[in-house]
Amino acid sequence: MTVISVVALRWINPPFTAFMIADRVGALVTRPPGHEFAYEWRDWEGISKYAAIAVVAAEDQKFPEHRGFDFKQIDKALADRERGRRVRGASTISQQVAKNLFLWRGQSWFRKGIEAGITVLIEAAWSKQRILEMYLNIAQFGRGTYGVQAASQRFFRKDAARLTQAEAALLAAVLPAPTRFKVDAPSNYVRRRQAWIQRQMASLGGGSYISNLD
Repeated sequence: MTVISVVALRWINPPFTAFMIADRVGALVTRPPGHEFAYEWRDWEGISKYAAIAVVAAEDQKFPEHRGFDFKQIDKALADRERGRRVRGASTISQQVAKNLFLWRGQSWFRKGIEAGITVLIEAAWSKQRILEMYLNIAQFGRGTYGVQAASQRFFRKDAARLTQAEAALLAAVLPAPTRFKVDAPSNYVRRRQAWIQRQMASLGGGSYISNLD
């Protein structure tokens, strides 16, 4: 069933993801005050290329090159775990797409194994541009806010196509923990991360770095 879903999603835009369902169910149970849900798809052409390069700079700088896994980052994460250090995130954009679409939150090896299998399928069936388009549309940017279009409307009152470099970097800056870090009330850490992402965007060559995704 997952194989069929992955192949179909090469052309079909998902009406929801596993993470969105969990979010909606959780909100119905806990009824948090002021909780709103927003998700609106935008095709690749309708998304600012600043947003695309910002998430690559922030989350997965080897995205155009790897086939789903960044083994260098995985080795670093395992080494940090062995030394008792804070474990850095090693998931690629492709892995995050697999997780958000089909799986659940958590760090178990069982879930990671399923995620790895789905990631292989996604990399085999989709183009890199489709993977990045999917990520930009399903990533969470705040409580109940999924996708760069919903985030652009909520935080900047504009379409995703009109995001500036600074706005795109600020959205990408909250991706490690979008329910803890806030776009509309950024902490000093988020502002520092935003500035770092902007430097990385320039270092990678801006939009040209992702202009020839296959």
